[in-house]
Amino acid sequence: MGGAETSLAECIVSALRGSDDGKSMELKSLRSRSLKSSQMDVDKSSKKQFKSAVKQLEADERISLSADGIVKLSKSERSKDKSSKKKSKKRKRESKGKIEGATRESKKSKDVEDEIKIGSNAEVGSEAIEHDDDENDDGAEEPVENEEDHQSEQDGDGESEPSPADKNKPCRNNPQGITRLFVGNLPFAVTEETLNAHMKGCVTHIKWITDKETGKFYGSSFVEVRNSKDAAICVKEINQTQLMGRPIKINYAPMRAGEEKDWPPRSKVITGGKVANSGGQAGGSGIKALKAKPDGCCKLFLGNLSYEIDDDGITKFFAGVDAELKAVRWLFHQDSGDFKGCGFADFWNTEACEKAASLNGKTLLGRPIRIDWAE
Repeated sequence: MGGAETSLAECIVSALRGSDDGKSMELKSLRSRSLKSSQMDVDKSSKKQFKSAVKQLEADERISLSADGIVKLSKSERSKDKSSKKKSKKRKRESKGKIEGATRESKKSKDVEDEIKIGSNAEVGSEAIEHDDDENDDGAEEPVENEEDHQSEQDGDGESEPSPADKNKPCRNNPQGITRLFVGNLPFAVTEETLNAHMKGCVTHIKWITDKETGKFYGSSFVEVRNSKDAAICVKEINQTQLMGRPIKINYAPMRAGEEKDWPPRSKVITGGKVANSGGQAGGSGIKALKAKPDGCCKLFLGNLSYEIDDDGITKFFAGVDAELKAVRWLFHQDSGDFKGCGFADFWNTEACEKAASLNGKTLLGRPIRIDWAE
């Protein structure tokens, strides 16, 4: 095949690739487009060359010509086209990667240069201040640094604390930028060290939720973490994981109006009252561990309940001491609707209520139930 026919043949293949379906075209339309692409006049000579090029492409099995005058690219030719496109895309990606890499390197280089310039300017400014305080360009006094300033800028592990804007910055799975969490279903043996370790070391403050009068631990807490990203990780990845044999529950606990001044607390770890030592954090067992019984009391507070508890389960539990239950009311979080692990139980008379109270500290669904008188 001569040079002109070779060029025309490539124009034919290119025209087919550029067709509506990328592989076929009517013969006359293909001829017109191919000759125009190769800048040849439409005459007997060019038509003859086109016919010759088509025959050669058929012989090379690059195209096929049907009886109804439709020219198609062969499968092998279309495969070449796909391979070529993939290589082209790959080259573009590599080229883009090189450009981005060069841009990053250029930016790093510029940043280094800027740091050198800033450092140099700082040294010059320092010398000028030492020689003549009155020649300070902006007239501002230089800040005095001390150990307390450095201490306030760093946490215990030496990492700089995020600014308030960065700390509460909205992020994925935490669009409100919340950093306070409610942590429930905690084991009574939990400590600030074990909880912080389980939460990947992101805890900055803990407030154990306890009874204000007795100091009995309710098995839950409010926790402040370093930033909104840590909070999102805790809710998404640590929620429902086992801590000392219990699946803890972690939810966002956004502050209500007026709570900002009291949160986070000044001390790293605080409690809601003095934690009782006898009988563990549950505050002991039996009626003696309860506060003074109100006259004619027929209602009990129930705490440290399993999240698997239901009406039938609590009814059977009290039936074991012949305490007939009148009604039960479970408590749920207002924001999330999740069960708090506590509630109130009403009995038909004060005698049944006292029998039920004797079960304080007994195990119900794997947890020592916390019972107290309620009005």
